[in-house]
Amino acid sequence: MSQLNRRGVVAVCVTVLAAVIAGCSAPAPIVKPPPASQSPVPTTSPDNRGAIRPLARPTGCTSTALDANSMTQAVSAARPGSKICVFGDMGSTRLTVDQSGSAQAPIQVVGDGTTSVKGITVKADYVTISGLNSMNAEAPGIELTGRHLTVENSTSISPRQEDGDALRFWGSDITIKHNTMRNTRNIRAHADCMQTFATDGDHPASQRVVIDSNRCEDIDNTCLIAEGPNSLAGDGSGVGATADIRFVNNYCDNRAAQALQIDDVQNVVFSNNEIAGPIHHALALQNKSTGAKVSGNKLRPSIKFEVGIDGSSRPGYKGPDPGGSP
Repeated sequence: MSQLNRRGVVAVCVTVLAAVIAGCSAPAPIVKPPPASQSPVPTTSPDNRGAIRPLARPTGCTSTALDANSMTQAVSAARPGSKICVFGDMGSTRLTVDQSGSAQAPIQVVGDGTTSVKGITVKADYVTISGLNSMNAEAPGIELTGRHLTVENSTSISPRQEDGDALRFWGSDITIKHNTMRNTRNIRAHADCMQTFATDGDHPASQRVVIDSNRCEDIDNTCLIAEGPNSLAGDGSGVGATADIRFVNNYCDNRAAQALQIDDVQNVVFSNNEIAGPIHHALALQNKSTGAKVSGNKLRPSIKFEVGIDGSSRPGYKGPDPGGSP
């Protein structure tokens, strides 16, 4: 290593074997990520919805993963406060997080916006996922189960198999913000942008969920289907309640009859969204989906009406006059 002294004379420090000459120190190792692949979201959208690109390079990493093996090892060894930075293409490996953080020290798994994995599964508490791309994964492209979970600035692109959903969630205090989900397909089932249901202990009712500033693009079925434990589907657990879901500031381009199908879910907020798909109505409230608040949404002109509602869901409803049934 060379340094210029005050007179401009080069002073050369040489390390011989283990001896270190006074004034020299070994440089800290630098972990360089592989060349970035192209992000499926090149830039932030004009309406500030969807995954934010470009992202600032993560700092403060407790560990750095440049390939699938090192990612899996780092996540398996994660403890409260761990910040795992993942760079590059993880190939066919799905990111799976089953270690929990804490309220004071959540576990973070972060990428730089070009990091790609073959799906994301979180079954833990106090975990944040940021800046990752779930590409061509087995559906759901992103799966969240637990408490105090956040997924942000990430994507779920072209999930396949199963129901074809881009994202599913179960639990409480979940935040889904600034993500882009695109191209859901399934010829044998409905492929949604997001879904939750409450059928058993592994799929519990969800409460206090914030879905904010996401983009659902080219979606075969609904942008959100939420079914409570006593849903009309008839397979609910009957345990607990699904409630307090805020669906706000999102962009929704889908092809079902409605953008959101809400069944046995209380206190839904549906505000300031852009509903752009060729659908019949924007929001369906049924089966005691009481206490809904609807305001400020922008609808494609061809949409027949904004809210379809049944009699059991009218108590506590605030919003535009419903235009028909769910």
